[in-house]
Amino acid sequence: MSIENLEQIAQAMVAPGKGIIAIDESTNTIKKRFDSVGIENTEENRRAYRELLLTTPNLGDHISGAILFDETIRQKTKDGVPFTEVMKKNGIIPGIKVDKGPVPLAGFPGDVITEGLDGLRERLKEYAQLGAQFAKWRAVINITDDNPSSTAIEANAHALARYAALCQEAGIVPMVEPEVVMDGADSTHDLEVSYEVHEAVLRSLFNALYEQNVMLEGTILKISMVIPGKNAPEESQVDAEDVADATVRVLKTTVPATLPGIVFLSGGQEDTQATENLNEINKLGPHPWPVSFSYGRAMQAEALALWAKDIKGNVAAAQKIVLERAKENGEAALGRWKKRA
Repeated sequence: MSIENLEQIAQAMVAPGKGIIAIDESTNTIKKRFDSVGIENTEENRRAYRELLLTTPNLGDHISGAILFDETIRQKTKDGVPFTEVMKKNGIIPGIKVDKGPVPLAGFPGDVITEGLDGLRERLKEYAQLGAQFAKWRAVINITDDNPSSTAIEANAHALARYAALCQEAGIVPMVEPEVVMDGADSTHDLEVSYEVHEAVLRSLFNALYEQNVMLEGTILKISMVIPGKNAPEESQVDAEDVADATVRVLKTTVPATLPGIVFLSGGQEDTQATENLNEINKLGPHPWPVSFSYGRAMQAEALALWAKDIKGNVAAAQKIVLERAKENGEAALGRWKKRA
């Protein structure tokens, strides 16, 4: 696939007023979500839940793409239609999570490195045949008094860049996701520390992408917002304007203007908080790149809780909530969101 095709896909992923829904939870992660609302973690329940999300009427008005898990990209609707076909018909670009998750970084307690590069070339080839047009790889950066080490930042940036190069070789747009975690047990850092870590991570990432000959025009950045840790003391908590200001400053300092777009992860934020922060970020625009969302929990939590009460009867009502959340975040991606009364 040519760079023009990769550019077109990347641009479509961040079309005005549209964002990406992340439904790529591993079997273990979806178990936690299901457990919290009392649903049994069976393959059929996972399939039914993902069908609910992907067949939401008019979802494509506000959602440009969806990140799937290995199991999900192979699944079909109850009527036997592959999910990827349903998505394409609804104008939603299929994406796939390809990393194998974080493991401890040997020699650096508290730091982690994401695995999954072994065999990735072959897996990407198969995912492209299954219909995936973009992929996602998440690096996890923990903040404590001793973390992250510069080694952890560089090792994760290097892995992200190798992954991105392999994606482009396979004709797939890489979404590179370095998440600076805000809700870990030791997340007591303030806004300034979050800013400094984001700056170091993004500088390292774009250096690595450049060194690995990754074409930025066919790459999407998925990043956390500059935000204090969830367990930071009361006096360190800030409002949406402060989050927006710090986030925009760090992005303008580190992210080249050639990048087609940036999407934020919700990572531990409450549903409305993630939407409000995105809205404030876009009110500070125009920016050198479109700035949108790639939310998982913040898009699904409310709908999942309702569906759990009656998984046969509450499908349409849950889909209505999914569409509302998509619309609200689509408005926030344009800086036009109004808080619900």
